[in-house]
Amino acid sequence: MRPMIGLLVGALAPVVLPATAFAAFDLHVRQGEGLARTHCARCHAIGRTGDSPFGEAPRFRELHTRYPVEDLGEALTEGISTGHPAMPEFRFDPDQAQDLIAYLKSLER
Repeated sequence: MRPMIGLLVGALAPVVLPATAFAAFDLHVRQGEGLARTHCARCHAIGRTGDSPFGEAPRFRELHTRYPVEDLGEALTEGISTGHPAMPEFRFDPDQAQDLIAYLKSLER
């Protein structure tokens, strides 16, 4: 019986493990979207469509064309500040920064 269980586990591992990884990524994307809605949507277009409420604020779906969003982790945790006074400084904990980055990366597709 044990060899049969081992075969079953071995056969299912390639199916279950990627699904688990995808579910974890999806959770990070959803949490990042929540952060974007709470902290960013007032000025930025955070979704796949629409214009930014504040005309000078870049659309999140286009950020990846300006620079690699995966490189934003340090700036998000140390405090993003920009050259214009309308944007407040934001600081996220490292997990939140990674969630927001996961969300931004999901918009690239």
